[in-house]
Amino acid sequence: MIKVLFICHGNICRSTMAQSMFQNMVNKLGLSDRFFIDSAATSREEIGNTPHYGTVSKLRSVGIPLVPHRARQMTQNDYENFDYLIGMDSYNVSNMTRIAGGDPNHKIFQMLEFAGSRRSIADPWYTDNFDETYDDLKEGLESFMEYLISEGI
Repeated sequence: MIKVLFICHGNICRSTMAQSMFQNMVNKLGLSDRFFIDSAATSREEIGNTPHYGTVSKLRSVGIPLVPHRARQMTQNDYENFDYLIGMDSYNVSNMTRIAGGDPNHKIFQMLEFAGSRRSIADPWYTDNFDETYDDLKEGLESFMEYLISEGI
């Protein structure tokens, strides 16, 4: 089983959107039995909160079911338990590496790295542009799936 953890600052916008989008993609490909997908935050600010209404609205508008989720903070154990820990921007990646105590197994990635870019996933917390976040995630998640397929999932 491939275990994927999507991570952003608060775990209510970008990472929860990525989690739902990737779960939907995996389900449509008939691969749900081969994946465990979750999301987390690098901060404690939103712990226990449900996904942001903008994330919920955007996913609903494109027909993607929202995965039930409450914000939680990434732990060092997550590094041991997941195969891929994917941050939405360089700040997330830096904080993830700190929480994990390093990245000796090269499990930490930035989302658009799979699309050949170091660009951040747009943060709708600041922009209120959930369409842009969705488009960025679509690009990154499609590239991530292509990577996994090339690796022989």
